[in-house]
Amino acid sequence: MVELPEIPKESQVELPARETALIVVDMQNDFAHPEGALFVPDAPKTIPVIRRLLDEARARGVRVVFTQDWHREDDPEFRIWPVHAVAGTWGAEIVEELRPLKGELVVQKVRYDAFYGTPLDHYLHLWGVKHVVVTGTVANICVLHTAGSAALRWYQVVLPEDATSALTPFDLAAALRQVTFLYQGKVTTADGVRFV
Repeated sequence: MVELPEIPKESQVELPARETALIVVDMQNDFAHPEGALFVPDAPKTIPVIRRLLDEARARGVRVVFTQDWHREDDPEFRIWPVHAVAGTWGAEIVEELRPLKGELVVQKVRYDAFYGTPLDHYLHLWGVKHVVVTGTVANICVLHTAGSAALRWYQVVLPEDATSALTPFDLAAALRQVTFLYQGKVTTADGVRFV
C-alpha cells in the first residue's frame, strides 16, 4: 500500500484581479455530460462550482480563458483514448452552463497542455497576468499539464480542488500532489479564492 503524502491546502488565497486569469479546462460535453464519449462522473458536480468562480471572476475584471480539447478525426491520440472532442462536434462544445461570453478567450488545443501550440502564453503576457486559477477536467491529465506548463513559465498557480474533477480519487490526489510539491502551486476551494 502506498501512503499518500500530506497535501497542503490553503483556506483562502487572495489574488490581484487585474493580474489573474481563470482558466476553465475542457469542460466539454464529451467529458462533462453523461452522454459524452469520455464522461468523467465527477465533472457535473463541478459545473455549479466553476460557474460561481466564473461569475465572481467576471464581476471583478479577472481575465477568463476556456480550453477545448480539439481533435481531427485521424488524431494519433485516439490510439490512446477513444475518439473524443472531434473539432466542430457536439462533444467538443463547452457545456451549456459554462458557455463563454463574447470576447472571452477560447483556446483550442490538440494535446493535454493548453500552452502547447496555442497563443495562450502570448495573451496572458499581453494582459499582464501573473497568477492563474486552473479548474476543470481531467485533473491529472489536461488540468495538471496546463497547470504545470503555467508554472514552468513562472505563473503562480492556484487550483481549487472542488472545481476540478478526475476519473478516480487517486488521480485527483496525484494531481494535487504535483501542483503543490513540484510546481509550488496552492490548493484551495472555489470559495477560498478571493479576487481583490
